[in-house]
Amino acid sequence: MSLKDILVVFDPLHSPEPRLQVAAALAARHGAHLTGLCVIPPVLPTEAGLPWSGAIAEAQAVQRVRENLMGASLAAAARIEEGFRAAAENSAVASEWRAPAGPPLETVPVHARYADLVILGQIDPRHRSDAAFGLAEATLFGSGRPVLIVPYAGTFATVGRNVLVAWNATRESARAVNDALPLLEGADKVTVLAINPGHGGSELRPAARPVHGVGDDGNWPAADIAHHLARHGVKAEAAYTISDEIDIGNTILSRAADFGVDSIVMGAYGHSRLREFVMGGATRTLLETMTVPVLLSH
Repeated sequence: MSLKDILVVFDPLHSPEPRLQVAAALAARHGAHLTGLCVIPPVLPTEAGLPWSGAIAEAQAVQRVRENLMGASLAAAARIEEGFRAAAENSAVASEWRAPAGPPLETVPVHARYADLVILGQIDPRHRSDAAFGLAEATLFGSGRPVLIVPYAGTFATVGRNVLVAWNATRESARAVNDALPLLEGADKVTVLAINPGHGGSELRPAARPVHGVGDDGNWPAADIAHHLARHGVKAEAAYTISDEIDIGNTILSRAADFGVDSIVMGAYGHSRLREFVMGGATRTLLETMTVPVLLSH
């Protein structure tokens, strides 16, 4: 299996470099078509930072501020496009650029549905914005595609060479492993990690006890999925750890550091709150404190 269509998503506020580096490298490795997407969000009167009472003078002032903000966003998008086209050319990959206007939380998932993999950047806490906040959730739960999230800072020369798979025998975990196969099949090393196998009370835990001896409740947690991966030619090793004192998300990050991995694969867990999906605890921890790119599927 291989990736043939990769979508990398940018926004005017965050540095494009880390995710662009990863996207170009993956596209070159897989011979994939690379699409760059930078959605230009609308500027609302409240975002212009001025009071709004409907008076003509205020309306004109708000319009001027909105035009200035929109101009800044368009200029930032143009700079990102220039860097994107240069990276695609240097990597010798086929590419295209899209810069539609609209609400990012609605626009990005639509474009994502036509890609094999979507690459997003982690939100830089110094530059949070309404347009970027919640984009990972909207894309994960709204596109049906795997999402690779790249830390906002750092250099990632390799992704998918030494991979940690966080496994708990749930639907989301199985989906993540299947979606990650194009990466795993080309990896030099894959470690499938079960955390607290057989224990309850955490987001990342094994599902109900399986039948016929299949699953990770036995003497060799994660062995069955490692055997499945081996049939795909993946060099997978099963491992498990017990962690009652450290939360699941930080346990994953700790073991990722121990193994020296360059990426993490895990299911994205969440629950519905009104009409939105809210990330579960371990997923949220990785989104906020990741040190390497994380591939998530729901």
